Amino acid sequence: MKKMLTVFTPAYNRAYTLHRCYESLLRQTSKEFVWVVIDDGSTDNTKALVQSWIDENRIEIRYYYQENIGMHGAHNKAYEVIDTELNVCIDSDDYMTDNAVEIINEYWRENKSKELAGFGALNLFENREVIGTKFPEVLKSSKYFDIYKLHKVKGDKKFIYRTELIKQNPYPVFEGEKYVGLDYKYMKLDEHYSLGLINEAVCIVEYLQDGSSLNMFRQYKNNPKGFAFYRVQNMKNPKGDLKYRFKESIHYVASSLISKNRKFLKETPCKTLCILALPFGYCLYRYILKKAK
Repeated sequence: MKKMLTVFTPAYNRAYTLHRCYESLLRQTSKEFVWVVIDDGSTDNTKALVQSWIDENRIEIRYYYQENIGMHGAHNKAYEVIDTELNVCIDSDDYMTDNAVEIINEYWRENKSKELAGFGALNLFENREVIGTKFPEVLKSSKYFDIYKLHKVKGDKKFIYRTELIKQNPYPVFEGEKYVGLDYKYMKLDEHYSLGLINEAVCIVEYLQDGSSLNMFRQYKNNPKGFAFYRVQNMKNPKGDLKYRFKESIHYVASSLISKNRKFLKETPCKTLCILALPFGYCLYRYILKKAK
């Protein structure tokens, strides 16, 4: 019988921590899943490590290698090759709770709907505390945007999506850049679908020291076209209020200045807001360059 779920893991030089994800998959109370590893150009022993696990033949594993193009490019590759009904991303430094696959498959069997693009579940810190807040108990479904903006849910959550839908609208890949906001796709699905919500934990997240704000400033500096694209999509979001779109305009101006895009005012969907945002965007631009040194 064809499996319902693919767990996919983008990996770039994370052989030293990837075993934690693998070991959590071995502990699953349900083996009704496929593990897809997208090796995004690793130069460590990731390939040999994953091959040793494939040879063990304890769970179904599929390995794919591509040149390094960043997290969003690895997601693009995953969505190309996944053939199960559902999929969930578990990052290379994270791992699943022991009954995560069982929770995911059972929820979907009981709540499957053409109105839902998938559903959201909880992430835990390593001390097993919920990251941020739970979903409101009375809230059984919501748009992705509304989860955070309307319902004021805090913290990272884990989202499981229908593969046929998440394949749509691939992330753009800009030459020389390696970042586009992953929730671009989630916002696009908001246009036609909602998400189910469950207050069950399926993932344990480790925040590594190299994920600091300093690296985020470097991301801004090194991937300005990707950030500008992301801000344009956010400005187009019909659910975004004036404050939200003005904030996105400030970030768009800053990214456009970093990329030296002289046509940015012609390319924005919010020209007046971007003109008003110019002085704030310039200050942010200078601040990013200073912090990213």
